[in-house]
Amino acid sequence: MLNFLCIGAQKCGTTWLYEALSRHPQFAFPGGKEVHFWDRPGDRTVQWYCGLFSDDQKINGDITPSYAILRPDVIRNIHQVLPHLKLVYLVRNPIDRAWSSAKMALARAEMTMDEASDQWFIDHFMSKGSRARGDFETCLQNWMSLFPSSRLLVLHFDAIRDEPIQTANVVLRHLGANIFFGASDAAHLEKRVFEGDGQAIRPSLVPVLQDIYSKHTFDIKNYIKR
Repeated sequence: MLNFLCIGAQKCGTTWLYEALSRHPQFAFPGGKEVHFWDRPGDRTVQWYCGLFSDDQKINGDITPSYAILRPDVIRNIHQVLPHLKLVYLVRNPIDRAWSSAKMALARAEMTMDEASDQWFIDHFMSKGSRARGDFETCLQNWMSLFPSSRLLVLHFDAIRDEPIQTANVVLRHLGANIFFGASDAAHLEKRVFEGDGQAIRPSLVPVLQDIYSKHTFDIKNYIKR
């Protein structure tokens, strides 16, 4: 049975979470990290998808960041099929997220930083996909319109960076594990996964990103479980 989805957000630590949970004895990811069923089902059926997660001795998960921006009707279908699911959602400073995402797109286009103009980056920042992924409030509202807040865990990227063991254990508690990480796991959990090149945002692009996200008032404290 599928027990949980990590729905994103992209470039907010989902690969770190996958690597952390993959080394835990109680978890399984039979479809790999990103199954991409609900956003790109192709010829695959719901029966096929649910059949992936057949080991009831494990806590089975699907970590696909693009699920965050699924249409409400797709989220409704997920709830109809899997109403018991628990959810994990990771967020970070939306400007940092957008910059990291643009650099990933640059690498996938086999371009170097020197080859990309400011306009190339601006076009990426302004794209529907980039803006949707950085609109954490709307993503959460869409999911919480179907799934109760008790099923949702929201974590900040900074917590992964600053307190990886504690943050991983928060996830474990939310997902129902009873074996927790300790000091012996520190080296693995503190390892940066898919760490970027560290190149700062071009000064000429900072005002563009500030303008895009100045209207966003997302406050993670409103979504932290109490």
